[in-house]
Amino acid sequence: MRGLVDKKGEQFAVLRGQILYDLEGVATGRRDGDFIVDLAGKRVWRIVGHGVYTLDGSESIGYFGSEVPEKMTW
Repeated sequence: MRGLVDKKGEQFAVLRGQILYDLEGVATGRRDGDFIVDLAGKRVWRIVGHGVYTLDGSESIGYFGSEVPEKMTW
């Protein structure tokens, strides 16, 4: 699981496997290679490393945080 954080540092989505969820747990899209696509399969954002950008790369949307296990074991 990786959080998707906006430019202000606020998390607004979670990537679990290849599926992107909003913070209410509703699936909003998925990762398809170097892109985030909506539920209809239309490209929405481009992924470069940990960064997420508009398709033309002109604006930063945010970044993916580090991978975190779904359940913490202590």
